[in-house]
Amino acid sequence: MQPTRDLSRPLPRAMAWAALMLLVLGGCSGGGDQQAPPPVPEVAAVTLKTQAVELTTELPGRTSAFLVSEIRPQVNGLIQKRHFREGADVKTGQLLYQIDPAPFQVALDSAKASLAKAQANLPTIQLRAERHRELLADRAVSRQDYDDAAAALEQARAEVEYWKTAVAGARINLDYTRVSAPISGRIGKSSVTDGALVTAYQPAALATIQQIDPIYVDVTQSSAELLRLRRHFESGQLSNDNARGRKVRILLEDGTPYPLEGSLQFRDVTVDAATGSVTLRIVVPNPDHLLLPGMFVRAVVQEGIAEQALLVPQQGVSRNPKGEPLALIVDDAGTVQQRLLTLHRAIGNQWLVASGLAPGDRLIVEGMMKVRPGAQVKVVPWDKPQAVGEASQTERPSAKAD
Repeated sequence: MQPTRDLSRPLPRAMAWAALMLLVLGGCSGGGDQQAPPPVPEVAAVTLKTQAVELTTELPGRTSAFLVSEIRPQVNGLIQKRHFREGADVKTGQLLYQIDPAPFQVALDSAKASLAKAQANLPTIQLRAERHRELLADRAVSRQDYDDAAAALEQARAEVEYWKTAVAGARINLDYTRVSAPISGRIGKSSVTDGALVTAYQPAALATIQQIDPIYVDVTQSSAELLRLRRHFESGQLSNDNARGRKVRILLEDGTPYPLEGSLQFRDVTVDAATGSVTLRIVVPNPDHLLLPGMFVRAVVQEGIAEQALLVPQQGVSRNPKGEPLALIVDDAGTVQQRLLTLHRAIGNQWLVASGLAPGDRLIVEGMMKVRPGAQVKVVPWDKPQAVGEASQTERPSAKAD
């Protein structure tokens, strides 16, 4: 009979190792129920504050000449010579056309001769009338003879005055043969050439002179916009800047800014029934003649100063499925809240907020995609890429206007 092996001695060690492993595994599995909470998401926010903002609007318009003169003849005749170059600058009084003066010179000479004849007859008739007056006192002539002599004297004097007037008229007509520039400016093309027959005050102009330094810019603004601005001024939302209120910046047709500022001259008092708009006239210096009549431009006109404007970065505003602007803010407890906004207009890379936010609100501008309303967040300062208000504060379309 073979002896049996005693297996009871190593059993306590194996059991001890098994129990230790169970404790280790149990501790690991039990620790899963007590995991640390996930980290609080970080968001970048900016604290809103009010500031004074100059509000402007871009209005379309066209340029027009400051002065316009259509050259027309004032007497009939043939054009002897044209004395200007088309497209050149002319001065006031400069000779433009010479009409044949010969018939007008003859008329002037004839009127002068008739005047001399009338003046030569006047002394004789005057002496006869005086003698008749003396003789009438002595009853040497009849009353009728004296009256005839006095009437002849008055007729002779009237004839002298008539021919003086005829001489003046003939001299004026002779002067009209020299067609001169009534204003200084740039003259356009000529509609006649040498030898052409022209008539006094004819419908077709010989040429047109336009003064374009300075130049007018006529822009249109809707009457509804004028009413809105008036309400804002009355309510105190906007204030006037008298120093800058009449200054206007001009944008050329290709979008480049014109180097010189214009000044608002007047706003029309009549609303166009067809367009529902009024006309604003702006005077703009144009020394280099860069602006020509008929050009399309845009005028940046000041509306007023918003003393308590609230500007927010555009990247901090999102849209809901309806297209309404939304913003996320962080309250004092670090909780995210959602706000529905009313936007007034875009100013550079910012929105001018009409309602929905207040000064002191912390607006989330980065990290909006990883948070929801009601969530707890950690706020860090926002490293903004561009200073506030660097862009032009010009009206652009907004989602919801006040």
